[in-house]
Amino acid sequence: MAFSLYDATIPAYRQTLGAVAGLLTTAEAYCGEKRIPPEDIIDARLAGDMLPFAYQVKSTTVHSLGSIEGVRRGVFSPDTTPAPQTFAALRARVADTLQALESIQPAEVESFMGRDMRFEFREHRLEFTAENFLLSFSLPNFYFHATTAYDILRWKGAHIGKRDFLGRLRLKA
Repeated sequence: MAFSLYDATIPAYRQTLGAVAGLLTTAEAYCGEKRIPPEDIIDARLAGDMLPFAYQVKSTTVHSLGSIEGVRRGVFSPDTTPAPQTFAALRARVADTLQALESIQPAEVESFMGRDMRFEFREHRLEFTAENFLLSFSLPNFYFHATTAYDILRWKGAHIGKRDFLGRLRLKA
């Protein structure tokens, strides 16, 4: 079986976003159990110069579906809108992203191969092929933000482990 660009991206996005959705459920339950204001998690950051939990969750949607939409346009710019500030709004953002990713067909993703793709942010411009953008920029950023969201929640004391990060594995049928 040939390995495709679709196989390397869309299922990985869906698996990890499913895990992020689970982390949000855990975070909200943890706040309720420990009587912690939700903002203590939503606004938490690992370091002063890092962005908070809500931004990390939002960025998993930006570097998955947002990256696919960027390839469709030929240009990707980071989403600088404020992150949702409630667990419900964060869950909705992740759920909407998962739903949109489910509708993406393998043939469309394969048609991206060789296309010119540009990253733009302020004065920065980086030129890619679509596949190199997705594999060397989008996926590493996606995993970085998912990992950071997990790490913040773990650091705040929630009882989560590696299985909570891995999500639903794609086992042999």
